Amino acid sequence: MAKTLDRRVEFTVRGVVIGALITLAFTAANVFLGLKIGLTFASSIPAAVISMAVLRWFRGSTIYENNIVQTIASAAGTLSSVIFVLPGLVMIGWWTGFPYWESFAVCAIGGILGVMYTIPLRRALVTDSDLPYPEGVAAAEVLIVGSRDSAAAGDRLGLLTVVVGSVVSAGFAALNAMGLVVNEVDRMYFKIGNGATGISIGLSFALLGAGHLIGLAVGVAIFAGLFLSWGVLVPLLTSLHPVAGDVATVANDVWRHQVRFIGAGTIGIAAIWTIVKLAVPVWRGLLSSIESSRKRAHGGDLDLPIAERDIPIGTVALICAACIVPLAILLAAFLIGGPLNAYIVPIVILAILYVVIVGFIVAAVCGYMAGLIGSSNSPVSGLGILAILGISLALWGLAHNSPAAAQQAAIAFALFVTAVVLCVATIANDNLQDLKTGQLIGANPARQQVALIVGTLVGAAVIPPILDNLNRAYGFAGSPMHGLAGTTPLGAPQATLLSTLAKGVIGGVVPWDLIGYGALLGLAVIAIDEFLVRSSGGKRKFPPLAVGLGIYLPASATLLASVGAIAGYFYNRWADGSTNPDGAKRLGVLLASGLIVGEGLFGVLISGVIIKTGSATPFAVVGDSFAPAAFVLGTLGFAALAVAMYRWIATKSQEA
Repeated sequence: MAKTLDRRVEFTVRGVVIGALITLAFTAANVFLGLKIGLTFASSIPAAVISMAVLRWFRGSTIYENNIVQTIASAAGTLSSVIFVLPGLVMIGWWTGFPYWESFAVCAIGGILGVMYTIPLRRALVTDSDLPYPEGVAAAEVLIVGSRDSAAAGDRLGLLTVVVGSVVSAGFAALNAMGLVVNEVDRMYFKIGNGATGISIGLSFALLGAGHLIGLAVGVAIFAGLFLSWGVLVPLLTSLHPVAGDVATVANDVWRHQVRFIGAGTIGIAAIWTIVKLAVPVWRGLLSSIESSRKRAHGGDLDLPIAERDIPIGTVALICAACIVPLAILLAAFLIGGPLNAYIVPIVILAILYVVIVGFIVAAVCGYMAGLIGSSNSPVSGLGILAILGISLALWGLAHNSPAAAQQAAIAFALFVTAVVLCVATIANDNLQDLKTGQLIGANPARQQVALIVGTLVGAAVIPPILDNLNRAYGFAGSPMHGLAGTTPLGAPQATLLSTLAKGVIGGVVPWDLIGYGALLGLAVIAIDEFLVRSSGGKRKFPPLAVGLGIYLPASATLLASVGAIAGYFYNRWADGSTNPDGAKRLGVLLASGLIVGEGLFGVLISGVIIKTGSATPFAVVGDSFAPAAFVLGTLGFAALAVAMYRWIATKSQEA
């Protein structure tokens, strides 16, 4: 039986090509979204829908081949989370752009290690686990439903929904580029007693879609963090320490230089709490996986069901070892000829040990968290904070009393190493979710793991030029390098935070008091979350990491995401009472994914036009005098389109 199943259509050249092409769209969208608002989205479900629509035109396509396509696309899209760190090298002035081969190597080496590290964990955390894997289960359901001949119409409707969402989202972004609508409601700042505060909301369909996907619990927690930030902390701190200046400047300075560090402390303690909670189950899972691998080695590969065949553990060890050589070369090349040249050997050894050991820890934790709450909600940002603090503290003893040039080199190297670790973390975060999908449909995990490596390499190949184009067109907030005159720089919030933390630790100027206050706040939020979870049997949650993100991220990036979460909640409640609840909810996910993809792709497209034309507003058709009308048109048009799209998918889901 096993030999017969081995001959089924699964890993094919056409599947790899289709997966790579889908990757281009989703990776570009994820890079732009992550740099703009600090959030990325899981691409498994929309990739599966597109794959099924395309492969229907080919004879002999199977559910297993579709699974390989979505695996490649989702792995590559997930790797785009490297933008949470890598732009920091431009922000501190170490790089002026993104050198292709160095950026490719960071993504490729970290990504492959992420794939390898999760293989020993698959049996314990997927096969023999009751973790829900929400996105993996949803993707499997999409593949199963789409594999039935009777589902052809629903398959086409799913693809149409992604396309409609993308067109509407890109169209609204194009109208904004033309100056006909605004994409952000004007910021409003005002006094509260002796203090100051403000609020703003971005009119972004990508934000609305992201909010739909993150769910109500995360959306409410983000809003709570936003309220704590601008409704409590900013007014309080501006009141306690009044300074001269206009209200907007004072409020923004306090938020940027004080409140964000409180948010960082909340994020950090939330990540530590997650690691503490997961330490015992992850350790047991690892031991179980090693024992399973030992039994498999004695029993032979063909004695195992096809759905239980991983890449052999010996091959995994060899690939991990093989990654160490290019990693050492990459790290040494980063330092050679610089201020730390005399310490290359010990620093490189330290960094390799850090990547190997800390990388495995974050792979295990991220894999478990993905199974628990989903890849999109997994607190990778929090682990990034812990990773940058760890390597920065390790380098502090060498660099803190050194000349400024040596300190700058140490800060850059800390970011570089953290980028590799974060690639390990994000790929691990996605891999087990994909492997859960494969398990549910009976796929061969070894072939799926090869597909994960392919997806990693494809993502590593396309991310550097996308990053470089966006940097040249827009630049990053706080960077000495600027985009073309008149363009609004991309916020890159996580990269800003991580580079600031690295500077602070190595330079000895980290505001530990503010981070400590944030940690205390995080402990209070953790207590609330634990109470809600236990008193409701897991039905109610108040995710601490989401609260920290609400404090840390700008209001323009979080408020509409919370609105999207609320809209998604009410839509799903309606769907539960409809005649086709599963179909209605699936269309909601696909619409949200399309909204993200459309705006992201347009952002990447216009960056190329900006570079080519040298104009910050190449599509503008009206002048500044049209701004009041653009405000009204943008606000009303955005609301009308959002309602119309939800009504459309609600109607279509009942007709299907």
